[in-house]
Amino acid sequence: MSHALPLLVMLIAEAAFGYPRAWRHPVVAVGALIDAVERRWNRGDAVRQRLGGVALLALLVGLSVLLGGAIERLAGQGWGLIAVVAIGTTGLAQRSLYDHVAAVLGPLARGDLPAARRAVAMIVGRDTGTLDERGVAVAAIESLAESFCDGVVAPAFWFLVAGLPGLFAAKAINTADSMVGHRTPRLVRFGWASARADDLVNWLPARLSGVLICLAGRSGWRTMWRDAHRHASPNGGWPEAAMAGALERRLGGAVSYDGEPAARAVLGAGPLPDAADLARALRIYRIACLLLWIVVGAPAWAR
Repeated sequence: MSHALPLLVMLIAEAAFGYPRAWRHPVVAVGALIDAVERRWNRGDAVRQRLGGVALLALLVGLSVLLGGAIERLAGQGWGLIAVVAIGTTGLAQRSLYDHVAAVLGPLARGDLPAARRAVAMIVGRDTGTLDERGVAVAAIESLAESFCDGVVAPAFWFLVAGLPGLFAAKAINTADSMVGHRTPRLVRFGWASARADDLVNWLPARLSGVLICLAGRSGWRTMWRDAHRHASPNGGWPEAAMAGALERRLGGAVSYDGEPAARAVLGAGPLPDAADLARALRIYRIACLLLWIVVGAPAWAR
């Protein structure tokens, strides 16, 4: 069956209601599994560590496919569209992403820099304690743009391709990459498979995300094509460069992680963004989400 109509309903429902904060999100359980497996399987020499990482990836994808397939079969026996939509919305993050970035904008616009730093620290991994207004805005805008791919476009794309098994697998891979796909001495070998899988899963969605952002902002094409490849990630540069171009502002640049400076490429041109630009980025994000609904809805209504 076509997955377009269930996905359209999922996108609208998740944007309207989000995920209940009182409920534990399924990603927490996935994260706990990854943590337990990493502690048990990330041992031995370099070869064993890589094999352990490959085994983790296979376990996550296998469980995702089995669980997603079982749910779809049960839904086909009477649960129907409502069950698929209710469960599928857990893999989307339109509302939560907007809420987290809006929580940064509020205090930043009021001039409450300490509160803005605390809010942005919830969504980025860089050091935030010494960021000024523009540094906070850069961090929030970059997170908004990249997470539009990771949390919205990629899971939607893989649901269209493979239903709940595809969505669950994409989310599990993204979660594994965020937890173990780092170039630290402990994880550089074990997390290699998860990092490469995440690059593959997000390759096309990242470029689609950039296109949607450029359409939503009615500009940014030149910056996206010119600067996307400068990003350290093969995918992250597309939505971030698109957002930089749409805002006509500069993103990227030097940051620090755990007190260690990290050089990053500059994306875009012009001044660094401020609170007003963060508000503009949120408007572009909302329009980009609406455009995604239209793209998904077109084949659903054409049937």
